[in-house]
Amino acid sequence: MRVFVTGASGFVGSAVVAELVAAGHKVLGLARSGSSAKKIEALGAKAHMGDLVDISSLKNGIQLCDGVIHTGMNHDFSNWKKSCEQDQHVIDAIGAILAGSNRPVILTSALGILPAGSIATEESRPHANSPNPRVLTEIAARKIIERGVNASIVRLPPSTHGAGDWGFVTMLIKIAKDKGVSVYSDDIQNTWPAVHRLDSAKVFRLALERSFAGSYYHAVAEDGVPFKRIAETIANELEIPLKGMSGADTTSHFGWFSHFAAMNIKAESDATRSVLSWKPDQVDLITDMKQNYFE
Repeated sequence: MRVFVTGASGFVGSAVVAELVAAGHKVLGLARSGSSAKKIEALGAKAHMGDLVDISSLKNGIQLCDGVIHTGMNHDFSNWKKSCEQDQHVIDAIGAILAGSNRPVILTSALGILPAGSIATEESRPHANSPNPRVLTEIAARKIIERGVNASIVRLPPSTHGAGDWGFVTMLIKIAKDKGVSVYSDDIQNTWPAVHRLDSAKVFRLALERSFAGSYYHAVAEDGVPFKRIAETIANELEIPLKGMSGADTTSHFGWFSHFAAMNIKAESDATRSVLSWKPDQVDLITDMKQNYFE
């Protein structure tokens, strides 16, 4: 299959490209720069110069391929609402390009948008009025599915981890380094689901190959790692104090990252494992942190 991948040089996208190439697919990866193009080509794929905001470049790339995997997004957490609105527009554009073709597209969402207080399954849906703007991704996805586009959704955990991670765990480590203390919340015993990026890449590939339109998948290897355990690991590896905080103190410590630090999610992936015959086999989050996050 010829597959067009957005975010092809990114942390998750590059793993998806490598997984697709290893499985015998031909990959065309969207690249914004020469350095991104070189990364994509080093993985055995071809680079397609363009940008997510350049709809013509998206259209040209998609028209050359049999399917699409959309992992690209501007992860500007300081202006998160704008980034999510941009992703909504990109999904709308992809849907318009694919309309009437039955070519599959696999979209990327996040478990953090699902309602807290219960174990999230593939059947769980976010509230339309969720304060988390990332919900716009699934609103856009549902709209193109309702228009008949052969789209499916892969939800990723707060920690999609691995060597080279620049996501939430890396941000926690930086905050701990800067402030000389690793903090967890005394108010809640919150948990983060986790998956290794190489295991998540298999979910994207299998979802594309099976092409069950309108499906939701959870790339979840660990249903809920205690946030306190993550903070303990950071404290031990950096040799700094571990401290529980509550209320305004926690908010003050984490600043703009407070919302993410307070995420309290447990998520199953039973249906994903069954339907896709997916078996994660990479190391768990804490082991990965000890091996790759403190060099």
